[in-house]
Amino acid sequence: MTLPPSIEEQLKELKEMLKLNKAQMEKLRKIAEKQYEKSLIEPGEAVGVVAAQSIGEPGTQLTLRTKLLAGATEMTVTQGLPRLIEIFDARSEPSTPAMTIFLKPSYATSEAKVEEIALRLLEISLEDISKEINVDLLRMRIEIELDPAKMKKFKVKEKDVLKRISEYFKSAKITTGAYKINIKPKEEDMDIKKLYRLRVKLKGLHIAGIKGIKQVLPIKFGNDWIIKTAGSNLKEVLKLPEVDIERTKTNDIFEIWRVLGIEAARNAIIEETLDVLKNQGIEVDVRHIMLVADIMTNDGTIKGIGRYGVSSAKASVLARASFEVPLKHLFSAAVKGEVDELRSVVENVMVNQPVPVGTGMVDLRVKKGDKK
Repeated sequence: MTLPPSIEEQLKELKEMLKLNKAQMEKLRKIAEKQYEKSLIEPGEAVGVVAAQSIGEPGTQLTLRTKLLAGATEMTVTQGLPRLIEIFDARSEPSTPAMTIFLKPSYATSEAKVEEIALRLLEISLEDISKEINVDLLRMRIEIELDPAKMKKFKVKEKDVLKRISEYFKSAKITTGAYKINIKPKEEDMDIKKLYRLRVKLKGLHIAGIKGIKQVLPIKFGNDWIIKTAGSNLKEVLKLPEVDIERTKTNDIFEIWRVLGIEAARNAIIEETLDVLKNQGIEVDVRHIMLVADIMTNDGTIKGIGRYGVSSAKASVLARASFEVPLKHLFSAAVKGEVDELRSVVENVMVNQPVPVGTGMVDLRVKKGDKK
């Protein structure tokens, strides 16, 4: 029997690790072949139903906790059933985006270097380095008073702040003083409501760091230091020369898809689902999760398990109509002239035919001989 390459690799590793001789290796191979043969699924097995039951049944044991805060060395992240729903619904953004950033060996061992990198990652807005941002109604301008202590802490220079504000307000008149910046918009923008709206926008103006990284936490991981973040921006983080791009990860599956492609997103769905289940002490065979991940990503996009995702993409008209909004699907199919081949389970149940699963896949006919 030919074993899959992954099992062959594991056998080679075991041979080297345990220093097995030829006879012992042959015995191990026979055991592996026997176990592999047992694990093969029967033709016609309803793998979708088995996968759904295998994930759904233990899923009922998941806690409804939305947050997990394990001491000072962890970021608050969504866990349990809410996280599983996020993954399978294919939410475009997780409720608590987070990253685990690994660094190259030359940076990972020094706490001081890691803290410096973490500070550069942190998104700094104008509000973070200001004492006050006020509207002067008499002069019809916005007055900003910078905080020298906070600027020193975040290593932001006054000229950098002025440059960002100048880029944002190209047509406004900007005057500066000792840690003070005054912005007087052009005549057509001199309206009280507009001034207050500008003040709100100014508060969130991005000054330094990586946009989206709201919190950073350097922690010890084995012998090295890593950075955990609240907020995610994989594309920009991977551009940093200090970052180990092979190990750095985010829990934002759509961001992984945009930056690294659909295969990486598929792996992320599997890993994130397994993490949620393991954190709750539940074991589910990875192959069931792999099947769901394959269904969610097989057309090159990420589809949720629901009305607007996998169910709406089914080839069968009757299967689509049986899930939700039947009239919409039936009218759409009639207009397009679609034909239902009755190849799956749901549509055959609807028309009272044997389903093409298990023994239902096989057509048996009796061949009668000539009567003598």
